[in-house]
Amino acid sequence: RRSDDFTVAMETVTAWAWGPLSLLTFLALLRQHPARHVLQLVVSLGQLYGDVLYFLTEARAGWAHSDPHPLYFWGYFVGLNGLWLLVPALLLLDAGHQLATAQRGHDRPRHKAH
Repeated sequence: RRSDDFTVAMETVTAWAWGPLSLLTFLALLRQHPARHVLQLVVSLGQLYGDVLYFLTEARAGWAHSDPHPLYFWGYFVGLNGLWLLVPALLLLDAGHQLATAQRGHDRPRHKAH
């Protein structure tokens, strides 16, 4: 059987880019590194983008690579794969909130001490 070109391409990017970047993000979060939220935003956006492309590609193919049994389709394919949409979306919102809060604090007018 021939492999799916899209899946091979996406998994190659995941293995060589998102995997190591995810590890770097994890270490930055553990060490409270200033770039931790930027890294979290980048990794989450990349993961979310790949997942959306995966679902849309499968939908355009008429769900050809999914078992049509309702329990499998809704429980496994949609439910479990949906977690890969939900978690990055929540982390993306968190990173955006953290960065906006930091920017707001940076933008406040500073009063000079006399």
